[in-house]
Amino acid sequence: MRSNEIDFLINWGDTDMAGIVYYPNYFKWFDIAGHQFFRSCGLSPKKLEEEQGIILPMMDTRCTFKKPLYYDDLMTVVTKAVEVNNKTIKLTHEVYRDGDLTGHGYELRGWVKKYGHGIKAVSIPEEARLLLEADKHTSFKKPQFNA
Repeated sequence: MRSNEIDFLINWGDTDMAGIVYYPNYFKWFDIAGHQFFRSCGLSPKKLEEEQGIILPMMDTRCTFKKPLYYDDLMTVVTKAVEVNNKTIKLTHEVYRDGDLTGHGYELRGWVKKYGHGIKAVSIPEEARLLLEADKHTSFKKPQFNA
């Protein structure tokens, strides 16, 4: 299955009063890494919505924390497509600092079509499935500075 990695530099605002990364930031990084993953395989969420009315809403997410991250740490999020079902995509995320796993989790996203009256989950087209299931690794190694 396809995978992608992206680097982030931990900013002071990402930490709590103890100087450790505040846990909700993992979910922010998962979301950013997920969007970058989709872009890396030619499925830009923005283009999907504009051109096909397809959105990729979050349906479920989880994170397990192993080791703390601190201000000025450089971390890497490795994202992999582990399940491509009829109408859902499950991505896993592993967070590393200097090769050490600091946390991991997943997100489950739907393949959903926008209609004038609302939204509805639809089947993932074969072309998209082939892109998501391709055995390919991409990397975005310029550190992302968090807003």
